[in-house]
Amino acid sequence: LVPEEQGGLGYGFTGLGIVLEECGRTLTPSPLLGTAMVGVAALVLGGTAEQSARLLPSVAAGETLLALACDETARHLPRNVSLEAEEVGTGYRLSGRKTAVLDGHVADHFIVSAWTGGGSSLFLVPAAAEGVRVERYPVLDTHAAARVSFDRVEVGADDVLGTVDQGRALLSRILDVARIGASAELLGIAQEAFERTLVYLRERKQFGVPIGSFQALQHRAAELYAEIEMSKSVVLKALHELDAGADCREIASLAKAKLSATAHLAATEAIQMHGGIGMTDDYDIGFFLKRCRVLETFFGDRYYHLDRYAALRGY
Repeated sequence: LVPEEQGGLGYGFTGLGIVLEECGRTLTPSPLLGTAMVGVAALVLGGTAEQSARLLPSVAAGETLLALACDETARHLPRNVSLEAEEVGTGYRLSGRKTAVLDGHVADHFIVSAWTGGGSSLFLVPAAAEGVRVERYPVLDTHAAARVSFDRVEVGADDVLGTVDQGRALLSRILDVARIGASAELLGIAQEAFERTLVYLRERKQFGVPIGSFQALQHRAAELYAEIEMSKSVVLKALHELDAGADCREIASLAKAKLSATAHLAATEAIQMHGGIGMTDDYDIGFFLKRCRVLETFFGDRYYHLDRYAALRGY
């Protein structure tokens, strides 16, 4: 996403989505989603020319990592902001905490949502700033996230992303980028789990024949294939809408809800059709389920997005 003049490749969302899909296939433990997709999108959508010039070249060079800090509870409720930003002199003083910060334990800068009196605002906060405390914790898929505390952390007015008190709309756009990026990664997880399962169905024999010859398993595999093909269309449409600069609220929630369900189905069916060996860490298929269960909760689970999609459609 980083423009070529600032050291990036200028792939666009569709190009980066393909890379994220491959990250899902390979279970790559990379900050690509949090930094290259979400963090860069925040700067592109709401950053000033000075902020972009200061951070984007180092992000493109792999020297700076960014993390979005917007959740304050275990559930994804980005509109609920209790972290306060008190206006002090020519800047602000931040006090509060965030949780479930993706890649927060390795981030160099946080994009933080805070209440500024008349609404919420977004701030760029260096991880090394005085008063910032990061607590790393492991998650199910062997990745990690962080709880981040801000104890009277002082930032300047030039660290505001977008307009003061108008951060909710900007955060919503950034989160929609995150949701579509996560959907692309979930698509890769679903496809790889399915393809590995097909190989197993052809190779594993029972009663002298491959288990893939059993009609019940064929039906389950066919249903899963159809779900994955529909999911591909949703993700591709969402990525194209991002590149076109369209209003992506509906398609982002549709993609996240659909891909969370599809990847969950693909991973659980893969475990079931592998049998007992699929439950062991000695066989890779179980890691796809673990990654899927974590990623489907980030940026809102399927139920959050089904509700949001219905509301956006007027139901």
